[in-house]
Parts: sequence; structure tokens; C-alpha cells
Amino acid sequence: MKHQVIIDTGPLVAFINRREHLHDWVINTLATIGQPLLTCEAVIVETCFLLRNIYGGQEAVMSLLSTGNILIPIHLSESAAEIKELLRQYQSVPMSLADACLVRMTQLYPKSELLTFDSDFRIYRKNRNQLISVIMPEDA
Repeated sequence: MKHQVIIDTGPLVAFINRREHLHDWVINTLATIGQPLLTCEAVIVETCFLLRNIYGGQEAVMSLLSTGNILIPIHLSESAAEIKELLRQYQSVPMSLADACLVRMTQLYPKSELLTFDSDFRIYRKNRNQLISVIMPEDA
């Protein structure tokens, strides 16, 4: 499976925190995926927040960025109008800022897959009507 993969907060947290129940699933899945992974600023913020009480957790996130294992190819300010529209369109779900950024990334990288635990990505659409290709555990 050598292609562009966008990673969401849940799998990133599970990758770093060995106590997460899906840690092994993420490790095994990432072993089949070429690097680097792509993500957005909002996912990094969420991940650091969730790992704030895990010793070395935030440092591990920053290391993944500084080594180039995870890249942030778009910036919120560059896609603010499109992200605002996604937040409006899915406000009844509701959609988080990170989710909107990830959907925007799937629009910009049409052949990418999204590594996530969030079943809302089965509801969200890129370009209004296209399914988002996801990699997620079977029970998600």
C-alpha cells in the first residue's frame, strides 16, 4: 500500500500511546503504508492536547514532524474559505475543525486515503458528493 495517507488524531494518539486499545492495529497498519504521512495543523493541536499527560507524548509528535515522517502540506489560512464552507455544510453532524481540514486535504490529494477511527468520515463527502477513502478498523 504505497500511496499518500492522511492521518487523523485518533490513530496518531494510538501510535504514540502504547496504552491505547488500538495501538497494535495502528502499528501493523502503518507498517504497510509508505511514509511520510500527511496531516493538518488542527490534528497536531488535538493530538498534543490528548497526549499532554503522557510522558514524552508531545515531544514524540514534534519529533514525527521534525524528522519528516509527518508532513503538513496545507495551512489553515490557505484553505480558510473552503474549510468554513465544510463547517457550515456539516454543522448538523457536527464537524470539528480538524475534520474539516482533513476533508479539505482529501480534496487536494484526490488519490489519498484517510487513516481514522472516526465513522463520521463515512458521512462526509469530498467535492460535495465523492466518498472519502478511509482506512479504519473493522469495528469502527
